[in-house]
Amino acid sequence: MASQAGTTPEESPEMISGGHLVAKALKAEGVDVIFTLCGGHIIDIYDGCVDEGIDVIDVRHEQVAAHAADGYARITGKPGVAVVTAGPGTTDAVTGVANALRAESPMLLIGGQGALSQHKMGSLQDLPHVDMMNPITKFAATVPSTERAADLVSMAFRECFHGAPGPSFLEIPRDVLDAKVPVDKARIPKAGAYRASPRSAGDPEAIEKLADLVVGAEKPCVLLGSQVWTTRGTDAATEFVRTLNVPAFMNGAGRGTLPPGDPHHLQLSRRYAFQNADLIIIVGTPFDFRMGYGKRLSQNATVVQIDLDYRTVGKNRDVDLGIVGDAGLVLSAVTQAASGRVDNGSVARKTWLEELRTVETQAYEKRLPRQLSDASPIDPYRLVHEINEFLTEDSIYIGDGGDIVTFSGQVVQPKSPGHWMDPGPLGTLGVGVPFVMAAKYARPDKEVVALFGDGAFSLTGFDFETLVRFNLPFVGIVGNNSSMNQIRYGQIQKYGADRGRVGNTLGDVRYDEFARLLGGYGEEVRDPKDIRPALERARESGLPSLINVWVDPEVYAPGTMNQTMYK
Repeated sequence: MASQAGTTPEESPEMISGGHLVAKALKAEGVDVIFTLCGGHIIDIYDGCVDEGIDVIDVRHEQVAAHAADGYARITGKPGVAVVTAGPGTTDAVTGVANALRAESPMLLIGGQGALSQHKMGSLQDLPHVDMMNPITKFAATVPSTERAADLVSMAFRECFHGAPGPSFLEIPRDVLDAKVPVDKARIPKAGAYRASPRSAGDPEAIEKLADLVVGAEKPCVLLGSQVWTTRGTDAATEFVRTLNVPAFMNGAGRGTLPPGDPHHLQLSRRYAFQNADLIIIVGTPFDFRMGYGKRLSQNATVVQIDLDYRTVGKNRDVDLGIVGDAGLVLSAVTQAASGRVDNGSVARKTWLEELRTVETQAYEKRLPRQLSDASPIDPYRLVHEINEFLTEDSIYIGDGGDIVTFSGQVVQPKSPGHWMDPGPLGTLGVGVPFVMAAKYARPDKEVVALFGDGAFSLTGFDFETLVRFNLPFVGIVGNNSSMNQIRYGQIQKYGADRGRVGNTLGDVRYDEFARLLGGYGEEVRDPKDIRPALERARESGLPSLINVWVDPEVYAPGTMNQTMYK
């Protein structure tokens, strides 16, 4: 007998829920893991992920989920995904999304929302998420119907990779997510068929002009920023500096583009180079506070800026030449254009490289006694020196902190491309544990080494338990001075020593005991000669670890002392 709707059971259409449509869209993008904290609004996505073979890593705070999605994107080049519930779940993730925006990291945050049928009625955890997310994302939208769930996910991913990468946000009302619709009524994106390659080689005329500038320069230098890694342009950047004999400095995720010991790899002579070069090429780095808003570059130099984002080129400082494009493709094209010349100028630049190497050596030798100091409490320079010596070519280094990580930026040199992670220009503390989570999940073949300030670790440190639960071992070091020391220095400078301890002093916490409590490995170090043996034992433990190193609270990094906000 025919059913009331006029169809037999055998003719019933195949149905699919919104959560399963989301999972299919994630799978089409190549996503293999989501970072999440559970909530009633979002559990149908979990059900879809199980069916699609997507791992679910559940954390203890939504900020961790968002930071982990950011970190996963940086390591893999694929978008990271965090899934959180509505209201406080989504607001908890705001910091992670904001950090990804400033760091140009492609991630998607999916947040729950009350049912459309209860719109504006005051449903549980209802907030105007899209309005809140608009200023800190490249794309933010509500999924209006179940049929559109996968379509909106693919749209969000397209926007993540438009220009310089960045985050997108989708909220999905509970009834939209849970409802089922006929499969043939839903648009399900086909893998590789819903967005174009974002790679651009730049204006050919500008490429030729830059090649002319490099060939004619006597004292060129290049700063290789995070976009060199974002675009996976490491090989092209290496070929550029070696073929044309251009000294190179690296910052952000660009660190490790050249290995330590490479004759073109420079670190401590950057200020000298920026003041004395006749050609300065800035690749994938904005003229923000890290660059003194462009004022640190000689006014007499020819300045070239290469960036994925048109809005970044020439912002805060005039440039002589701006090129919008993929760092790797642009540098490769310039190398090719310059190599066709009878003389590409590389031989004449030998003297300039020797000049910079002399400055570099003098700066290193001046600091070396601090790096080898036997002082107790431990000089932070000694700690970061030991960490640098401990790293291998397979060690991904993560820095999470203020003053202690400022020390490490001067000393620690990753041995390979893509092996340096820090918060980025938002300066967000607390990224360390979630970055460890993402890095070790994405690259289980790699060793992960993380340096935390004690204040930074405290922000997201309870997810150390998540690392234990998911068997994600790493070597962690807490540079412990019982202070938010970067801020303490500023307060002393502004208000005097008698007010230097207001609001910035932490307890003498034994983070090694905390690690053991949660099932990891922990050691305490007070003598500098014990640092390396403790790191080795942490490596051999095969567990998430924390080595609690007591450092001198009265010693500050030069970068801390030079910050303009304290002057």
